[in-house]
Formats: sequence, structure tokens, C-alpha cells
Amino acid sequence: MGNDAVVDNLLQELRRGVIVLAVLGTLNEEQYGYSILKLLSDRGLEVDQGTLYPLLRRLEGQGLLQSNSKLEEARPRRYYQISEEGRRVLPVIKQEWDRMTGTVSALLSEEVQDESH
Repeated sequence: MGNDAVVDNLLQELRRGVIVLAVLGTLNEEQYGYSILKLLSDRGLEVDQGTLYPLLRRLEGQGLLQSNSKLEEARPRRYYQISEEGRRVLPVIKQEWDRMTGTVSALLSEEVQDESH
């Protein structure tokens, strides 16, 4: 396995949890799949359809999202929105995210300082 493949795998693992948090945080209002992709992309987080749609189904299966189908332009579209359980869980996840990013940022800046000495 080449170095680039290792980096790609590490970045994919890192992004997986971030995408969950980002999706839950963007679904206060109903959105359909493509609009979620566009919203995330517009804010600098690229997610492909092959990642997003299974994630939406999994989060719905876990009770964190709810969905309904609407007929638009003669075709059904599934709209997703954060559920009550998702609203309960999101602040807990956000708090842990803040704690972890602060800790990791501090560790990384210590590592940079150690290397400069």
C-alpha cells in the first residue's frame, strides 16, 4: 500500500465522523439529498452521493433523522429533517467535538513547538 493510499484512508476515516455531525447540524429544516450535498459543498465540505445517501438511511434507522416523500415534478423526493432524538443528541456530540478539536489542536501545536526546538 503506497503512502498516498494510507493518507487517503486516514482522511476518509477522519471525514466519516465529521460528516455525521455536519449532516445533523444542517437538517433543522427539511432538505432532500442533493440539496444537502450542495449545502455542504457550498460550505467547503465535499461529500459524494455514495457516502451521503447510505449515511442518511443509517441516521434515520438510528432515529436521529426523520424523512418523508413528496411528489415533485412528477417524481418522488425524500426529504430529511433532524428528529426529536437527533435534537437531543446533537448538542452532546457538538460538545464532544469542541472538546476533542481543542485537545487535538493543542497537541498538534505542542508537536510543532517541540520540532522547532
